[in-house]
Amino acid sequence: MGSFPRSRGQPRVPDGLRIYAMTDIHGRADLLQQLFRVIDRDIAASSHIRPIHVFLGDYIDRGAYSRQTIDLLIDRARRFECVFLKGNHEMVFLEMLAREGYEDHWLRYGGLQTLLSYGVQPSPKFDKAERAALIDELRHRIPPTHVHFMQSLRPCFACGDFFFVHAGVRPDLPLNEQNDKDLCWIRDEFLLSTKKFEKFIVHGHSPVDAPDRRPNRINIDTGAYATDNLTLLSIQGDRMLAV
Repeated sequence: MGSFPRSRGQPRVPDGLRIYAMTDIHGRADLLQQLFRVIDRDIAASSHIRPIHVFLGDYIDRGAYSRQTIDLLIDRARRFECVFLKGNHEMVFLEMLAREGYEDHWLRYGGLQTLLSYGVQPSPKFDKAERAALIDELRHRIPPTHVHFMQSLRPCFACGDFFFVHAGVRPDLPLNEQNDKDLCWIRDEFLLSTKKFEKFIVHGHSPVDAPDRRPNRINIDTGAYATDNLTLLSIQGDRMLAV
């Protein structure tokens, strides 16, 4: 793990807790399994801590194993305390399931790989009429537990001095007045802000080469689906470590 420099006034989580945070898995169940092994070894080597897994959204699309990723997450929550946040890809996916004619929008975001992971196989032609039929097939194939999982995702999570979210926050609004769309989609207005927020923001959504820590936030989206690098951020007390 790589640690970040400590300074006076560091944000911290309550004593006795250890947070394991990750984001933008995008169907890379293979990388997720690797990180679970890292976490399991870390937990086994520790005593008197309460581990909390915090997942910051974008579990599906782009990578090849969206269905398997959701299965792994649901299983993980049976054995550990987990917090699951909503990403923009889950927001689009749920909108697509609820609204006819929304499939083109979803497919532009890497939905084809998700279709394939649920056993829905398009033809090479893949025209508009077929797309609508394939989405209808997906509605019948996706397990109800997966739909419930995505419908139950939280917009954000606060712990101690930290605020976990998928994309970021609108700088001109208090954290308790943020809306779901900004929390899942915002980019430049948040990324360019040097404002000291009420809490230290942990987020993803905008890929970076390596975890990017700023005075007011840390971005841990390292583009797993394209780079084979899924970052794990561990927080205990006022120490942050990334692997």
